[in-house]
Amino acid sequence: MMDIHQILEKLPHRYPFLLVDRVLEVEPGQRIKALKNVSINEPFFAGHFPHRPVMPGVLMLEALAQAAALLSFADGGLQTNKNSVIYFVGIDGARFKRPVEPGDQLILEVTVDRVKAGIHKFSARGLVDGHLACEAQLMCTMRQIA
Repeated sequence: MMDIHQILEKLPHRYPFLLVDRVLEVEPGQRIKALKNVSINEPFFAGHFPHRPVMPGVLMLEALAQAAALLSFADGGLQTNKNSVIYFVGIDGARFKRPVEPGDQLILEVTVDRVKAGIHKFSARGLVDGHLACEAQLMCTMRQIA
């Protein structure tokens, strides 16, 4: 388990782009289960869509990628510093099955498929009330910046 303070130590993201509120379960090197509380106060809801607020699919994928990064750190496989950035390098098979709306809790489930040559490949899915909202295969890597 990891609270918001521990998440802030691991991820460089900050409001409004930090999309993981809590880690519920983690098996280092295997899987993670995290939580994103979806609030009407999210800045994207003002324009997506004013008459029927829906969380953008790209942000659901970003939340899954942030959970994947936290999983990568859990086994000590990746260590960050102020010059580290984790980048998406691929998204395959992204599917969106139901809208995610204000008041929902988006459960982020990510499992490691493989790690090879610094590329981490994950299977990821987001659920609301036990129902699949989105799924994708994600690939990420860490790079140092100047």
